[in-house]
Amino acid sequence: MKTQRPISSDDEHRVLQFRPRNASSPMVHRGGGTVQPLRVAPEPLDLSRYEQPRTEPDHFRHRMLANIAALAFTIALTAVGIWLAVSIADLRRTQDCVLMGRRDCVKIVTPQT
Repeated sequence: MKTQRPISSDDEHRVLQFRPRNASSPMVHRGGGTVQPLRVAPEPLDLSRYEQPRTEPDHFRHRMLANIAALAFTIALTAVGIWLAVSIADLRRTQDCVLMGRRDCVKIVTPQT
């Protein structure tokens, strides 16, 4: 069986030479449009232009108390989420047991005397 190769002409495989861009050429006309040369970006700006002088000193103690309160809230929210997930899983397990027709699905806690 012969392998078939597509017929290619020399027009398909043409090497184009790219000229480097110069800052001296302000505009290049190609076809019907005008292409402006690539502009060099200025140096990246630092954040000093956003800084403002402080009228009051920084309250380190207040900021630390706010951080501790946020951490406590996050821990409480996580604990409530875990408790909720466990209780929903237990309820689902009990409901599946009841729907299967079993009788001993709920754990009965009896006080030990």
